[in-house]
Amino acid sequence: MLLSRDFVGHIAKEVVKRLVAGKMIESKNAENLTQQVRQVMADEVGIEDRLNEEVREILNRYSEEMRRSGASYQEMYKKVKGQLARERKLILR
Repeated sequence: MLLSRDFVGHIAKEVVKRLVAGKMIESKNAENLTQQVRQVMADEVGIEDRLNEEVREILNRYSEEMRRSGASYQEMYKKVKGQLARERKLILR
């Protein structure tokens, strides 16, 4: 995760504050809304972390075949990650 949890919380608070101040949204409980926005943002930021872990698991299962064929771990990592991202329609940084 490139963003710390504290920073995600700060961004969520600022987003809610600016949306309410700009009268783009109404909220009776801004703190609750901030927590909901923070959770959604944290989940979104964690998508790539979970994808990376899944790619590592896949490559570990095929490590013996990769060794025999002389495939580069880095190249296979990029290919598998790209393929999974395309299949799931993810936009990665």
